[in-house]
Amino acid sequence: MVLAKLRQSLSQVGPLIGLIAICALFASLRWETFVSWDNFAIILQQTAVIGIAALGMTMVIIAGGIDLSVGSIIALGTIVLALMLQAGWPPMAAAVAAVGACAFCGVLSGLLITKLRLLPFVVTLGMMGALRGAAKGLAGQQPIYPDDETWLNNLMQLGEKGTLPSGVWLTLGFAVLVALVLKFTRFGRHLFAVGSNELTARLCGVPVERVKIYVYTLGAAFAGLGAVLQFGYLTGGDPTTAVGLELNIIAAVVIGGASLSGGRGTVVGTLVGALIMSVVANGCTKLGLANWVQEIVTGAIIVAAVTLDALRHRKSKE
Repeated sequence: MVLAKLRQSLSQVGPLIGLIAICALFASLRWETFVSWDNFAIILQQTAVIGIAALGMTMVIIAGGIDLSVGSIIALGTIVLALMLQAGWPPMAAAVAAVGACAFCGVLSGLLITKLRLLPFVVTLGMMGALRGAAKGLAGQQPIYPDDETWLNNLMQLGEKGTLPSGVWLTLGFAVLVALVLKFTRFGRHLFAVGSNELTARLCGVPVERVKIYVYTLGAAFAGLGAVLQFGYLTGGDPTTAVGLELNIIAAVVIGGASLSGGRGTVVGTLVGALIMSVVANGCTKLGLANWVQEIVTGAIIVAAVTLDALRHRKSKE
């Protein structure tokens, strides 16, 4: 009993301890350039897109699912947003249209998974390719930069004296919202129930199919919000953006203590996991490491996160 509680406590604070340790490592190696408010603001800027998309992925993984298409959804969202702005739509309407288009992709994934009883891995892997192709087709395989600049272009721009971008505050606001949904709503309880034991949840009257469709829709909608932030970062739409970003997003959720088997996950853990990914990338850059070295380090972190999740799952069964 004591060991079980100790393991649970370690799983909750472990990601935070890891973040502190990684920050301490880079600080000891590059104190002058790594430890500064400006660099901290840059790290938060780099975390925002992964963080807000990871909020949606957290709900999907808690429900026992997975979505490999979020990177392609983000790319598609930036293209839809750019096209709407180019057509003269107001910025807010264009952003809503982009998020709505992304959410519709989630509806399709949810319907395929529930109605045809297909594996989420297979469905979202197929959607990843299809949506990437759709983004390239809509954009004519070229980035799209609207002629007129709007407030959307400034969402991810650092202000004077290291002022945080609006996108960072947007991510934090939605993080609070998702945390409240998971803790205090029936839908949140249903997510944990479906992820912990789908059969038991069904016997208890949980509308499993409906919950799955909703969660994939929400996951894609949050990827759409990530697309809006990515548009602000790029100041345009790019069909080739966010390639491989789904792995970083999933890794952030798993590093934060969520289980790929479902039934476990927290918003705070996810944000810490997203910060770890950004701190590692930023620290490697400060050390002057080549991109291929950063990719190896990121890959090693993903493997380590999945391994820890497998060990946790194995321990819970014993």
